[in-house]
Amino acid sequence: MASKLPFEIKNPAIFKDKSYVGGNWVEAKSGKRFDVVDPGSGKVWASAPDNTAEDVDVAVKAAYTAFQDYKKVNPRTRAQWLLKWDALIRENRDDIANIVTYETGKPLAEAQGELDYALGFTWWFAGEAERVTGTIQTPSAPGRRVFTVKQPVGVAAALVPWNFPIAMILRKASAALAAGCTMIVKPSPETPLSVLTLAHLAEQAGFPKGTFSVLTTSLENTPPLSEALCKHPLIKKVTFTGSTRVGKLVAKLCSDGLKKVTLELGGNCPFLIFDDANLEQAVTHLMLLKWRHAGQACITANRVYVQSGVYDKFAELLKERTSKLVVGHGAEKGTTMGPVTTPRSLDKAQNQVDNARKHGGNIVLGGGKVEGKGGYFFEPTIILGAKKEMLITEEETFAPVLALYSFETEDEVVEAANNTSMGLASYFFTKNIDRTWRLLENLEAGMIGMNTGNASAAESPFGGIKESGYGKESGKDVAINEYLITKTGTLTLEGHY
Repeated sequence: MASKLPFEIKNPAIFKDKSYVGGNWVEAKSGKRFDVVDPGSGKVWASAPDNTAEDVDVAVKAAYTAFQDYKKVNPRTRAQWLLKWDALIRENRDDIANIVTYETGKPLAEAQGELDYALGFTWWFAGEAERVTGTIQTPSAPGRRVFTVKQPVGVAAALVPWNFPIAMILRKASAALAAGCTMIVKPSPETPLSVLTLAHLAEQAGFPKGTFSVLTTSLENTPPLSEALCKHPLIKKVTFTGSTRVGKLVAKLCSDGLKKVTLELGGNCPFLIFDDANLEQAVTHLMLLKWRHAGQACITANRVYVQSGVYDKFAELLKERTSKLVVGHGAEKGTTMGPVTTPRSLDKAQNQVDNARKHGGNIVLGGGKVEGKGGYFFEPTIILGAKKEMLITEEETFAPVLALYSFETEDEVVEAANNTSMGLASYFFTKNIDRTWRLLENLEAGMIGMNTGNASAAESPFGGIKESGYGKESGKDVAINEYLITKTGTLTLEGHY
């Protein structure tokens, strides 16, 4: 298969196009497969097994059998396997990045950047494996001691999106494996092959059979397969990254079994720029945050609020920088922004632009699909004079479309920023220290960027509030605790206080 790939690969052994279940490379029971499309050309370049709900039970039982032994593995051994996995992924970084580019469309430099970012999680959670601790205390009742111990919750299922296929897997799987859980990953239909490389390298790193499994499936079979995973009685933990709408469905499905759930959902994130901000700093961070992967990130800036005194100056600065973006296939040299990953994103972006124009928005850059390139390309688009009535105010864009709103006062912009059902991340730029503290406490989001754009890192807790979900991924203690249960023991002593 590797010889038919549209790119060169140094290590053909890492390219896998079968599911990985119980330590075996397998087809779906039905024998059916689905196509993988290059968003930069719109052409099929590979395929993967189209698993259905009937394939779930075998995978879960294999993971459960593996869990009976894996939960007893010494934490240092688990840490050593994670570090070996980390080393193997680093060795194959460029090959995996090529696969990511042809699955997602993102420029090769961004795909390589995703690998570098994602490897922070394998490294971090290798350390966390040996930091899991319980407690001991002397209670109010005499002659007693109370202990707590932490134990892995069981088999975990990860339902992951297509925008960061390597980072999302490594952030979830590294925490689960460090905790002593086994995991089944259901990758997005757009990005099954990059995830399968991780399964191959996990096997090479020494993880026992059944510890890490991957069930690929088509868009059509994603809902029933995911439902089967959520409802399976041997699945004790589900972690999901995706839309708020689907996250609510996952929560409902898991509620019957009272399973532990982590939800990392939609963003609609505000980005605030005050008159006293360093505009060069603000535009540099916004450029990196917004146009990365053509605006397809949950933490990207969706609504940009600029104080009236610097609105025109900042708008011109942003337009100048954005106009220099080079739109093209992610594998082409010089490309700085690739296509969106699915044709559905093109329709959504165009709908938001048309709606903004209808409400008096001024489209000063872009505004439509890129014609003549093939693939799913949309122009980097800037809308001035944005209003709260516009569709882009209410819904997450997930495309290269950016709206600038003008504001006068801090109270006004905080109210506008918080006027959303979501609360994943908020960003602001100011040099006023008093305002900085007020905004940290007053903005309703799980993560606050203070003169900072993208702040996601392995050591930093990641997660939102409101309808952006619950639970934390990455960070000290909190992330690995998502895969642990706490058990309390009370010991009564004789002849002691």
